Amino acid sequence: MKFTDGYWQVLPGVQILRPRFVESVADGGDHLTVYAATAPLGTRGDTLNRPMITVRLDSPAEGVIGVRIEHFQGVRDRGPHFELHRAQAPVQVHIGDGVASLTSGSLTARVRTRGSWQVEFVDESGRVLTSSTDRSVGIISVADDGPYVCEQLTLDVAERVYGLGERFGPLVKNGQSVDIWNQDGGTASDQAYKNVPFYLSDRGYGVFVDHPERVSCEIGTEVVSRAQFSVPGQHLQYYVVGGPEPKDALRRYTALTGLPARVPTWSYGLWLSTSFTTRYDEETVTSFIEGMAQRDLPMSVFHFDCFWMRQFHWCDFVWDPATFPDPQGMLDRLHARDLKVSLWINPYIAQRSHLFAEGAERGYLVTTPDGDVWQWDMWQAGMALVDFTNPDAWTWYQDKLRTLLDQGVDAFKTDFGERIPTSVRWHDGSDPQRMHNYYTHLFNACVFELLQKERGTGEAVVFARSATAGGQQFPVHWGGDCESTFSAMSESLRGGLSLAASGFGFWSHDIGGFEGTPDPAVFKRWVAFGLLSSHSRLHGSDSYRVPWAFDEEAVEVTRLFTQLKYRLMPYLAAAGQQASGTGVPVMRPMMLEFPRDRSVAAADTQYMLGSSLLVAPVFDERWVEYYVPEGAWTKVLTDEVVHGPRWVREEHGFDSVPLLARPGSVVPFGARTDRPDYDYAEGVQLRVYELAEGEQVVLEVPTADGAGSAGQFTVRRVGSRLEASTDSGVAPWSLYWRGRDHPAHGQTVSIDLEEDAT
Repeated sequence: MKFTDGYWQVLPGVQILRPRFVESVADGGDHLTVYAATAPLGTRGDTLNRPMITVRLDSPAEGVIGVRIEHFQGVRDRGPHFELHRAQAPVQVHIGDGVASLTSGSLTARVRTRGSWQVEFVDESGRVLTSSTDRSVGIISVADDGPYVCEQLTLDVAERVYGLGERFGPLVKNGQSVDIWNQDGGTASDQAYKNVPFYLSDRGYGVFVDHPERVSCEIGTEVVSRAQFSVPGQHLQYYVVGGPEPKDALRRYTALTGLPARVPTWSYGLWLSTSFTTRYDEETVTSFIEGMAQRDLPMSVFHFDCFWMRQFHWCDFVWDPATFPDPQGMLDRLHARDLKVSLWINPYIAQRSHLFAEGAERGYLVTTPDGDVWQWDMWQAGMALVDFTNPDAWTWYQDKLRTLLDQGVDAFKTDFGERIPTSVRWHDGSDPQRMHNYYTHLFNACVFELLQKERGTGEAVVFARSATAGGQQFPVHWGGDCESTFSAMSESLRGGLSLAASGFGFWSHDIGGFEGTPDPAVFKRWVAFGLLSSHSRLHGSDSYRVPWAFDEEAVEVTRLFTQLKYRLMPYLAAAGQQASGTGVPVMRPMMLEFPRDRSVAAADTQYMLGSSLLVAPVFDERWVEYYVPEGAWTKVLTDEVVHGPRWVREEHGFDSVPLLARPGSVVPFGARTDRPDYDYAEGVQLRVYELAEGEQVVLEVPTADGAGSAGQFTVRRVGSRLEASTDSGVAPWSLYWRGRDHPAHGQTVSIDLEEDAT
């Protein structure tokens, strides 16, 4: 939200109070409080009729500094609040001559106590990361509107900002105005399903605005050299998250707001859906599954979308008897084919559902201020909304889903959760404005908690559309309703990378696009992109997404990239372990790996898959342009070496995509192509890419469930020899170097590179 008319003037009806004079500073032991008047105080009379702004600095975790800016402190706090995982952080408070400071780990906030207002956030090298200046903080009143509090943090020359949740426009947020407000708006506008009030700077820090209500962000738009964020009310709470690298800031942020849960390794496999409004029954489902098997297209999960239930009854969690007369038998038959089963659900209760009367009678549905059940006719006739702030409603909803789990359902697609009304009353008295974004967090937490209880930790997985800060704890998330075009394919990728820069470790999208039917070229290109994503799902709206519905080449392309993904599973499962353990996502914007390479800012149609593989999806029938960072990168599919830094323009057939291995990397390839969950160490092939003389890589190959280590390997280059060894009893395994496979004899492999070259 903008408050000024250019740099010098404010908009009509706007008044802004700013801290002008630090009256005093108090050392609270673990915090620092600054009392600032809004004008200089020369005499005692200047204290009369003079507003005061209180700024408190503290630290919820090492390397993170919190700032709370307050005007009036008597406002009742109705919640909800983001759940922060606070850790005891040793804090040093110092009040000196003209400067007060608070230090947490490698991050220090320095407050100027004389002269104009200034707070600098400084790393351990003394580098100023960002600062609040004399025109940054604002206590704002707007005519015919409520009060606001804003902050403007400085942006350095050439500094670039990422994140703020899922955003489908340019990946770099500089020059964008972003409202953190969940909406069901597709992937082609400035609306988003997953809004996160966190931004990440390529200078190696992040900023988290701790408000679940609407947060308005002006990234270089109110003032070009500043990132502004504002909230309605009398206070603003934000955290500056230190680095020193962007990945370090992301680690600290996800540790604070919650790390992604570990996902089951079967979930990395190919998911096939009924699609949305298509006609289907068990015969249709069986024909799809048999068609995949006959064409040697391995899949892991079958998904039933909305119409597994009766129309106008969503959600009552009752199988449509006309379409699925024997759901238990069908689920047993699907499990006999070694498939997992996913069901579509959402948090809404249609009036025709038998659960409507039950929920209304028990007080489990959101109400209007006068106590009536809140309803509207969007999506479903007479639709109501489950009130997850009511613990009994939470349990009631889980009990309904538990019946499906008892039947054999393995996962849920937790759809919707964005169109949450603000003129309602919540069971726990929560502020409706703050609940709008936060509702999806409760919905996904409720379902994920049940899956963890019933299926076990490491076996729970959802396919969620909406989220906010902390939602990364409940993977997986997918990109929402996109069109079936090359442009929409690129929109989806930018949305996913923006979400990754906001702390989300796992991500997917509808292969082929959701709306409409893709032409064969779009489908085949999307298949390669989808199967080189962390999670892969064939899903559409009013048309099926089975590959043979397009052409025979689509079948071959799907087979090729599915098998490639399954061979990459030792590598992907390790990247998933890293996401769950550190918060660094599986799919990464180039900036996360190359923050000092200014060319990566323009490279928002490619990404790093883990730390070692560069993927550049092809958004055209023939041509692709992508950026290669410095070094000798190897094309995984052909072993051709490409030298960077430079932009590359290439022609690719549908059976090809730029997939490049980073110089100095070792990528484990598994031995199986028929499933994603298997013994990754058995027959593993260690592919070594341009390892420099004297360089050594230690590699962990995960267990089949992705929970532990099945074997550790050490690969080193010594002079003209390449050596590899393992401290485990893994056998057989092999070392791959420049197009040749070298089987291990025992626990070591040694290659004479000069002999091998001949």
